[in-house]
Amino acid sequence: MAVYVGMLRLGRLCAGSSGVLGARAALSRSWQEARLQGVRFLSSREVDRMVSTPIGGLSYVQGCTKKHLNSKTVGQCLETTAQRVPEREALVVLHEDVRLTFAQLKEEVDKAASGLLSIGLCKGDRLGMWGPNSYAWVLMQLATAQAGIILVSVNPAYQAMELEYVLKKVGCKALVFPKQFKTQQYYNVLKQICPEVENAQPGALKSQRLPDLTTVISVDAPLPGTLLLDEVVAAGSTRQHLDQLQYNQQFLSCHDPINIQFTSGTTGSPKGATLSHYNIVNNSNILGERLKLHEKTPEQLRMILPNPLYHCLGSVAGTMMCLMYGATLILASPIFNGKKALEAISRERGTFLYGTPTMFVDILNQPDFSSYDISTMCGGGVGPRAARLGEGAASPTGMARVAYGTTENSPVTFAHFPEDTVEQKAESVGRIMPHTEARIMNMEAGTLAKLNTPGELCIRGYCVMLGYWGEPQKTEEAVDQDKWYWTGDVATMNEQGFCKIVGRSKDMIIRGGENIYPAELEDFFHTHPKVQEVQVVGVKDDRMGEEICACIRLKDGEETTVEEIKAFCKGKISHFKIPKYIVFVTNYPLTISGKIQKFKLREQMERHLNL
Repeated sequence: MAVYVGMLRLGRLCAGSSGVLGARAALSRSWQEARLQGVRFLSSREVDRMVSTPIGGLSYVQGCTKKHLNSKTVGQCLETTAQRVPEREALVVLHEDVRLTFAQLKEEVDKAASGLLSIGLCKGDRLGMWGPNSYAWVLMQLATAQAGIILVSVNPAYQAMELEYVLKKVGCKALVFPKQFKTQQYYNVLKQICPEVENAQPGALKSQRLPDLTTVISVDAPLPGTLLLDEVVAAGSTRQHLDQLQYNQQFLSCHDPINIQFTSGTTGSPKGATLSHYNIVNNSNILGERLKLHEKTPEQLRMILPNPLYHCLGSVAGTMMCLMYGATLILASPIFNGKKALEAISRERGTFLYGTPTMFVDILNQPDFSSYDISTMCGGGVGPRAARLGEGAASPTGMARVAYGTTENSPVTFAHFPEDTVEQKAESVGRIMPHTEARIMNMEAGTLAKLNTPGELCIRGYCVMLGYWGEPQKTEEAVDQDKWYWTGDVATMNEQGFCKIVGRSKDMIIRGGENIYPAELEDFFHTHPKVQEVQVVGVKDDRMGEEICACIRLKDGEETTVEEIKAFCKGKISHFKIPKYIVFVTNYPLTISGKIQKFKLREQMERHLNL
């Protein structure tokens, strides 16, 4: 996501054998040896410049540690900002006509947190928030943190089987949702796995399939067996309950778990990455510092967020970063809508726009794009390689910043400085963030990779998650004994410390023994003047094992042929990297957060090609 703010790579390396763990232990030992041979810590001069570079020709870098990390809880951060800028707009939800200042938001959060405690929820209980972007979503995110309750971010598109899995996995005691959104009937979906709700006393549900679930809260309509969110907030308005909240807060720690976010589950069942106050307070604070938000005027702190709040981008780089810096968070629509995002920029004088690459393409391609006043825009946050997608329209969105992260890393670990060049932003995901270490490991040799050589990216620091909820084995597979988190992403690092994501270790195509990284080919195809977007996948082949398939979306009004595309490749990339299959498409299978689902695209192409 570019300055993060763009597409987060959520997938995880999901090896399950003890052999893999043994190999990682060996790599860890090799790493310690390599570190002694050629890697030193940053000099004070480098720290002062806030730029860290690798030493000794090896792919290791450590972010500066000049400034202390923040030990406040989310609730304490909200209180600080509400005292500092009480009358500044904190939250604007256009589709619900909601506008709150920081003082008003703090008051509502206190009442909601108090209300949750008053209905029997306790510190450490899990509450699931299930639904599209809304005022209630932001309220629950902050109120649960204020009360010491762990928020479980539930994908709003989940159906009955998926919902049952995540609620049981983390033992959700409460679930909050709207009655419906578009065709998604939330209450009816819940009844499929919890039919007891219709006849339950509100707050005293007893479910056979969901034994931990006792409390169901409806956001917007009275429903059998549920409490209304307005009722919960009203219950928390009494002096007695507010005093109880204040008493409880003295027992909260910044290291307490605050949020469980489920990874996308493209390589197996979703895993619940558990993050603490310390994780997300510091990540949002450090990201905002790299964006230089502390230097902005109030008029320059108006963030348009079309991304879903259940995603780490929305909740951390969106809600939390705005809270930390006194910025206004503007939600344009319940789910992404390119036209609504443009309207929000124009109407609300938006200065910064988040999004995935696909979202930015859609916004820039709105037929009446030029009719909107976007003169207030200072920048945008998009995902890796997004600069190529919008190169011709880079100026309308300001200077897009690129960043990289994973849910398990809270999420941002690399990001660009505003001063970095357009080329640096187009070719990398930036440089290491403060208080964070990164290394790239040569998996075959079991050593640190040399500069500009691909290997698996590993991250260590305050940002690494507490673990996968209830899954110590999977946590151990992801985070080794030396606290390095193995991202599963293949990356390179150059002499200046810029990191480039080459691909996923599981996305890598092995064609006749040759390792091919889809991201490299996607970057190449984006240089074709007629190509709007491209995704490269490996499809099965009896002879070669896998063959390359490029799924190309052309710019509006453009036409070309398979032969022309292949001719464009000749002499520019190795012959074995030229795709055997070129398929022209109009769209890609997406997750609700706008990320392309390559495993589904691969399946579609294999069916389309009759393989």
